[in-house]
Amino acid sequence: MNPLFAVLLGLVQGVSEWPPISSKTQILFASTALFSLPLAVAYGFGLFMEIGSLGSAIAYFRSDIWSLFKNQKLLVFLVVVTTFTAIVGVPLYYLTDEVLTSSPYNVGIPMILLGLVLIGTGLYIRYSRTKPRLAAGLEEMKLKNYIVVGIAQGIAALPGVSGSGMTVSTMLLMGVKPDQAFRLSYLAYIPASLGAFFITLILSRSQVDTAIQVVEPTGVLIAIVMAATVGVFVTSYLLKFAKTSRIYVIDFALGSVALVVGIIATVLAPQATLVVWIRKRSRN
Repeated sequence: MNPLFAVLLGLVQGVSEWPPISSKTQILFASTALFSLPLAVAYGFGLFMEIGSLGSAIAYFRSDIWSLFKNQKLLVFLVVVTTFTAIVGVPLYYLTDEVLTSSPYNVGIPMILLGLVLIGTGLYIRYSRTKPRLAAGLEEMKLKNYIVVGIAQGIAALPGVSGSGMTVSTMLLMGVKPDQAFRLSYLAYIPASLGAFFITLILSRSQVDTAIQVVEPTGVLIAIVMAATVGVFVTSYLLKFAKTSRIYVIDFALGSVALVVGIIATVLAPQATLVVWIRKRSRN
């Protein structure tokens, strides 16, 4: 086990979870490059690694979690969003796992689409600030808004699709203030990531076991601790920046990053397919 590789893996998870750039996709790339994990194994491992970011979310939002049962509106929001995330996300995860096992999935295309959505959202924020917002925060949001946010988060089970990117963009387009959209997105992430962690243990136990054997338990632990530590600082920065009048810059910047990464992934996809094919042939 190379400790540096484990640190890099945790750093990738800790940084990429909170911006809308799909952390599971970045872990898929990183674990494939650093540890030569097969795509299906890397995909399951990416969702498994969210346990590190879950730790940072719990640490940062501990006061919100502690007062959750006193805030009925927030509790209902999280229950509804999590329910619809599971309804949409679990079948998508199962199908994606099947596809990656049989043939590689091109993560670049959904990432390109996400980048375009983020840039479009940034333009919307930049040029619609004078218009009244339909739902400034949680108090103004309705049940139908919760359902749409849950569906958006569930779609993020697909590789290349970011959970925070989907939920933040969805709420911004609903008219939710940027700082509220980011905060609600991160809070909704907590039960969703916990569910994703257990789903991988149930549906993809063999892939997770394979990844842990390759990375080694000590390396996994180092990566999780690194992800949790870095995630607290990244979350704090993004939430502070979301309160400024230049929040649309984040959408432009991250949208551009998602576009570049998506294009690179699309270009490299044929090579990944060839590598997988060669490995299968060599085993036979």
